[in-house]
Amino acid sequence: MLDKDKVEAVLFDLDGTLMDTDDQAVEALARRLQRLRWPHPHRTARRLIMASETPGNVLMTLLDVLGLDAPLAAFTDRLRRWRGLRTRADFHIIAGAEEMLAELNGRYRLAVVTTRGLGEAEPFLVQHDLRGIFDTLVTRESTWRLKPHPAPIRHAARLLEVPVERCVMVGDTTVDVKSARRAGAWAVAVLCGFGEREELERAGAHIVLEHISYLSSLL
Repeated sequence: MLDKDKVEAVLFDLDGTLMDTDDQAVEALARRLQRLRWPHPHRTARRLIMASETPGNVLMTLLDVLGLDAPLAAFTDRLRRWRGLRTRADFHIIAGAEEMLAELNGRYRLAVVTTRGLGEAEPFLVQHDLRGIFDTLVTRESTWRLKPHPAPIRHAARLLEVPVERCVMVGDTTVDVKSARRAGAWAVAVLCGFGEREELERAGAHIVLEHISYLSSLL
């Protein structure tokens, strides 16, 4: 059980926790599966996206170690421009998240720990006037290892100058929970993203909340 008297900092995942992107990703993949007449397209889409998260993070880590992440990112940017695509700038925030953050601001040190790149994470925070309330922002460029490795959470704790055992990691997937537990931080899971209660509890979440907006009541 989480002891709020031992908490000094709260770390937030973005996708499915503060940023409303998970449902959009599932819907897009489910539509393609429907065209293929795939049975239970929404359930399958969710499972496929969830299953890709940890291998995807491992791949990005490997590219970083090999020094190939920057060239690959540059190539991807050129390819998107050639196809007439732009990095999306209309990020949606999960309902109730802004009010929750306003209640926690000033009571705890706040940080973002995400596997998104700085070029997407920061515009989201700026778009919703949130950049000023976070003391630090840890993105995929910040550490060599990504969640579920504990490195990003430990890095955030060092930047905040808060013992990691006094940090709470808030996220919507088992990747966030495992990263927190391995780092020695508290793990709070929310059900407004991809995760399901049973799998989040199995991964070791100290608390599972129905929605991110309930966090201020917990803390």
